[in-house]
Amino acid sequence: MEGVAVSEIQGIARFRFHEGLIGEFKRLSEECMEIVRAKDTGTLQYEIYFNDDQSEAIVLERYRDSEALVEHLANVGHLMEAILATASVSGEVLGEANAELRAMLAGSEVRLFAPFQSM
Repeated sequence: MEGVAVSEIQGIARFRFHEGLIGEFKRLSEECMEIVRAKDTGTLQYEIYFNDDQSEAIVLERYRDSEALVEHLANVGHLMEAILATASVSGEVLGEANAELRAMLAGSEVRLFAPFQSM
């Protein structure tokens, strides 16, 4: 099978910034990116995109597998409360999540989608 590996996990996070907090989001995102580069072992993609007026952002993430996402969350966990305070946030995780990742996402605003078909 070519394309995305079955165990790969993808994430999409959407941020709509609270008034005056985009600078704080950018500062925290830079810190998060440094951690991803230095500590994450299974992060394949971690990119941040802004709309034209920078009132919203989308973060695209790809991880080798559920364990890699769990590792990432452990590495940046101390920043999450502050990051989430900068915006209204929604998101999705796409892939075959293991039990640990499912437990971590339970009760959160993040929706989990399992694959149906891929090429």
